[in-house]
Amino acid sequence: MNNNQMIDLLTILLGIMVGILVILCIVFIVLKVKSSKPKTKKEKVEKGAAKKTTVNNMPQSYNKQSIFKFMEFDKIDDNMIVQKDGKRFLMVIECQGINYDLMSGLEKNSVEQGFLQFLNTLRYPIQIYVQTRTVNLTNSINTYKDKIEEISKQYLNKQIEYNQKVRSGQYSEKELQMEKYELIRQRNLYEYGIDIVNNTERMSLNKNILSKHYYIIIPYYPEEASNSSFDKEEIANLAFSELYTKAQSIISSLAVCGINSKILDSTELIELLYVAYNRDESEVLNLRRALNAGYEDLYSTAPDVFERRMKELDLRIEEEALKKANEAVFSAIEENEKQKQAKNKEKEMDKLIDEFAKILIEDNKKAIGEDVKNIAIEKIDKQSKEKTKEKGGEENEQKTKTTRRRKTTKSI
Repeated sequence: MNNNQMIDLLTILLGIMVGILVILCIVFIVLKVKSSKPKTKKEKVEKGAAKKTTVNNMPQSYNKQSIFKFMEFDKIDDNMIVQKDGKRFLMVIECQGINYDLMSGLEKNSVEQGFLQFLNTLRYPIQIYVQTRTVNLTNSINTYKDKIEEISKQYLNKQIEYNQKVRSGQYSEKELQMEKYELIRQRNLYEYGIDIVNNTERMSLNKNILSKHYYIIIPYYPEEASNSSFDKEEIANLAFSELYTKAQSIISSLAVCGINSKILDSTELIELLYVAYNRDESEVLNLRRALNAGYEDLYSTAPDVFERRMKELDLRIEEEALKKANEAVFSAIEENEKQKQAKNKEKEMDKLIDEFAKILIEDNKKAIGEDVKNIAIEKIDKQSKEKTKEKGGEENEQKTKTTRRRKTTKSI
């Protein structure tokens, strides 16, 4: 093989190698371009779903602003509900219902005429709101219990006074009988109060007893004022005066129909909204109990809890001790009365026997005759006198013996 042939072969090999390099470069560039292309739709969907799951797993945060947006009112101030950052004020009137069906024709006509007059006098919009609640008898039961405690104290004092009067012996039987009658009346009143409390507590267990409450809501907008250069405090004062005037006119108009009504104060407005937003919870835990439970306290420490518990235990001990003392005193007083009656009967036993014997002789005087009757009665009288003399002599002997003993002890 000569030199020219060798050069041609090498040039061909070199060309082939250059071609392979060019092809490799083209493949590398294509792969690079493909890797730098935007991601497919499938990848985007998968990544979006992953992001959503991470967002949902994060805890939701509630702030004050979001809660007030849900409740649709800002605050309750000066017997008014403030809405929309002071751009709307509401005042609520509670109305007592009347039993229209039980009225006579004349009464129904007067109610209808009065309601027409009320509607004709309205020059501003109102809203009628009806709220259904379960009957809560807790407050009534507590008031009954307080009254019963007062009656029990009065009964105890009356019992002590009666015993003092009986022991003094300065009062006649008629006066003592009147005092005893008053004492029995007080005891019956105490027992009647306990029965009322027990029956009311049984009724409170029935959750099917419902009551309807009727309300009239009066709105006021600060735009109604002619001058808009008032500050927030002046606008609130102006709203209160306007709403109060309108409420009083509505109350007087409804009074013609026989409907009693009143303006709700701030606490009653809070209770109204509490029941509206917490229908299920309000049946179990009313507003008064929720406030007394201390749910507005953010933190509580162990010593405060124990101190509160100690106070509750002290009050309970005091109440139980008072009840036990009253029961013991009442039972002791009854026992003393029975003992006194028994002793009086024992003392007057001979007299009662003689009187009963005389009555029997009088009833049978037709059978025994008038003379026998008189003789028998005289004998009974003589025997009773002799017994009284003997008892008097025994008492004198006992007195002399006791005086002698005292003298001898003094001399010793």
